[in-house]
Amino acid sequence: MKKVIDVLFSFKTTLVLLAILAIGAGIATFIENDYGTSTARVLVYNNLWYEAILVLTTINLGGIIYKYKMWKHPARFIFHSSFVVILIGAAMTRYIGYEGIIQIPEGQTENRMISLEPYLQVKIQQQDATYYKEFQKEFANTIYGQEIEHFSEKFFAGLVTLANNFDHNIKYNNKVLNIKYNDYKYVKKDSSSMGILIVDVTVNGETKTIKLPGKRGQQGVVKVEDFGDTIVTLEYGSKILELPFSIKLRDFQLERYPGSMAPSSYASEVTIIKKDGKSYDYRIFMNRTLFEGNFLFFQSSYFPDEKGTILSVNNDPGKWPTYLGYFLLTLGLIWNLFDKKSRFWKLSKFVSNKSIASFAVACFMAFATTTDLKAQEQVNVVKNPTDMVLNYMNAFKEDSKLTAQKFSHLITQSNGGRMKPIDTLNREILHKLSSANSMFGMQPNQIILGMITRPEIWRHVKMIKIKTPKLKKLLGVEESRKYISFTEVFTKEGKYILQEEAQKASLTKPTERGTFEKDILSLDEKLNVAYMVFNADLFRIFPRVHDGRIDDNNTWYNPLDAFQFFMGKNKEAVETMIRGFVNSVIEEKYEEANKFIDMIQIYQEKVGSNIIPSKTQINNEITFNKLDIFFKLTLAYVLVGFIMLIVAFIVVFNPKIKPEKTTKLFFAILALLFAVHTFGMGFRWVVSGHAPWSNTYESLLYISWSAVFAGVIFFRKSLLALSASVIVAGIFMFTAHLTNIDPQITNLVPVLKSYWLTIHVSVLTASYGFFGLSAILGFMALIMFIFRKNRPHLDEIIRHITAINEISLIIGLAAITIGNFLGGVWANESWGRYWGWDPKETWSYVSIVVYTFIIHMRFVKKLNTPYAFATASLVGFSSILMTYLGVNFYLSGMHSYATGDPVPIPMWAYVTTALVFVTIALAYKNRDLKDTVCHVENQKG
Repeated sequence: MKKVIDVLFSFKTTLVLLAILAIGAGIATFIENDYGTSTARVLVYNNLWYEAILVLTTINLGGIIYKYKMWKHPARFIFHSSFVVILIGAAMTRYIGYEGIIQIPEGQTENRMISLEPYLQVKIQQQDATYYKEFQKEFANTIYGQEIEHFSEKFFAGLVTLANNFDHNIKYNNKVLNIKYNDYKYVKKDSSSMGILIVDVTVNGETKTIKLPGKRGQQGVVKVEDFGDTIVTLEYGSKILELPFSIKLRDFQLERYPGSMAPSSYASEVTIIKKDGKSYDYRIFMNRTLFEGNFLFFQSSYFPDEKGTILSVNNDPGKWPTYLGYFLLTLGLIWNLFDKKSRFWKLSKFVSNKSIASFAVACFMAFATTTDLKAQEQVNVVKNPTDMVLNYMNAFKEDSKLTAQKFSHLITQSNGGRMKPIDTLNREILHKLSSANSMFGMQPNQIILGMITRPEIWRHVKMIKIKTPKLKKLLGVEESRKYISFTEVFTKEGKYILQEEAQKASLTKPTERGTFEKDILSLDEKLNVAYMVFNADLFRIFPRVHDGRIDDNNTWYNPLDAFQFFMGKNKEAVETMIRGFVNSVIEEKYEEANKFIDMIQIYQEKVGSNIIPSKTQINNEITFNKLDIFFKLTLAYVLVGFIMLIVAFIVVFNPKIKPEKTTKLFFAILALLFAVHTFGMGFRWVVSGHAPWSNTYESLLYISWSAVFAGVIFFRKSLLALSASVIVAGIFMFTAHLTNIDPQITNLVPVLKSYWLTIHVSVLTASYGFFGLSAILGFMALIMFIFRKNRPHLDEIIRHITAINEISLIIGLAAITIGNFLGGVWANESWGRYWGWDPKETWSYVSIVVYTFIIHMRFVKKLNTPYAFATASLVGFSSILMTYLGVNFYLSGMHSYATGDPVPIPMWAYVTTALVFVTIALAYKNRDLKDTVCHVENQKG
């Protein structure tokens, strides 16, 4: 018995259980992606084996807490114990609570909801007697409408059949009805899906095979079967549940962003009517929940005709135990960072006492600016038989500056309803067309102004970027060219040269597209954008007045649409302003053009006063655009990080160099860069009106910020750690500025309009910077392992790097854990569930388990080495990459950007993976650094 207890309460068992939890959840996300959410729940998340592992993990944790008397260290005891409390709360929610959906048309009262969980309902009628039996059961499926051929598919189908096994006898009036599982088919068509449960029902020796359409969250189709003296009614799907009160929907309100179909917010004005006759009114909207008794109601969706509401319903007895666990977790993890007896403090003391701050660097850094393309000015203009084009370009470049500046201050409405200065749109257009921030010695506002007013000239200007030699050959342009003009993709007869190739490329699956196909599709998109600029289609600058009333949806129109849809004096005014403005620019009468711009501005302020941004907001955004802070920071981070890394390794292999003053100077420069980065994030927050981590681009900027924060605040005395943090920042910033990452400031969807966005995303995403830093430090340590033979001084450096690495992991793990569970609170307060096993949530959970595993490796003797820790911290970062990028682009889910076929995995991913494993293999031969990690006394927990 003692041996069993020792095994159960050992750290080896802990690591094994953690590995099973992580691997199981990770595999489940791929099962969900390929076979549906129900299959993942049935086979993994809600399956007995996975729940048993969770129970064993809880028992193991409780035993370790007792075995090592963690109560003597309050911080450690609190956050370890919190997981037990959270799991108890989760069990109460899972087994006692229930969820559902209630749909209410406007003006009607409803007291019935449908359950979220599916039930097989059986009603037996014999003469005057009725018998009822229900079974709560969800079924898994194999492959959507495909034949099973391969061994792996057959094996998976076997698992599904085993999990779906269902065979019950129902006794009634001295007889027995047998109902047995036959098959479950889940057919997915376009965006809709349908499940069909097939069962064999046997009564009085007669067996019938019955198909029951239905699935989780939807009521099924009722089937009635006659067995002679017995009538059997079957239904599979959600069942109807009655509420102890009624809800009347007085009014459903939907607000959209100006000029857009995108919802800004939606709300339900309801009246709650109790059985005792008392009633009260309430307004339910996203992030504002109705509490009535043990029930919570959340604004979930609405009817397609916008004449009714759909509310999520939750009866959750485990809420307060779960919240208590979250509070204890947060308290314990934060306390642990300030507890002088914690491992974090001992590691910090070790690093500060024997810091590698003596390693120095002699370097310089200059803030890089965007390369001007003046040298290409003459090259990028197509030769014209006359001098008209060149004369125009030279004159326009000098004379249009003031007009372009005034033009940039006009307001335009995006398709998503965001009101922004034309300056922002112009920069987006030029970057889309040429991947440049300026051309021909002109800023974007001048270039776009020229394209709108003189399209007959600008269509000959080479400013559309192409890449592949094959495409250049197809178009008949020299291979050295980087840019083409709009006219070069059309024949003299006006035929589109790329029509067939573009159509062929669009029909090719994304995973099968090469660089040629991608470049064709990219060029095709650029040509469409250029065409829309020439026709001013993208510039929605005119609000509409109709019958003396401003458009209800505050829709703004481009000039051509304004000519078509506006009426009366409104139309005449617009025509006068547009024609006068365009003709003045054409005739190079820029002072007159400026007057017409002023007229348009006055018109916007008068007619669109209810949605137009203030002049301060406009000026702020234009200033933000001009500064272009993040692109310049990218160049600075890459340059500084590269120089620091080289010098750091020079110092590592030549320990005699100890110039402390230059180290301080370098730190000062990095602190300045960090201050600029912080200012940029704050400025974007001011311009956008929301926290700057709501999309891919912003989150990459924030991860970079957190990496530099880690270096400057926590590891400022270590040159290697500082260089690693800057390299991480440079990598993420560089990724943010790739062409397929959209840097646009956009409106928020309704659910993100919450202070929880700021709290949850900021804490969670910040952890990625610390984990990225840890991965780079692990890689550095492995490089030193490769060269440590006959260089004993490298051993001490490896230990120091490992200590810094572990500090970074401890902070990162605390942040990702707190952020993840804060997200659970947000989810519960917004739509009534902490956790939906969405792929993003699941992989975040996997990352927590992975890094928990790495942090606790030191308690297993064979894994308590710097080599093992460096390898684990480097490989472990793959879970973060999967959480952040893999889920977004390769798995479907509410946090995902994946649609249709997944995008192909880029070549750099394969190269990086190969480099990592080659480095690990080369370092393996010199892995025998036997000292305890960092010479720090191990602590249990």
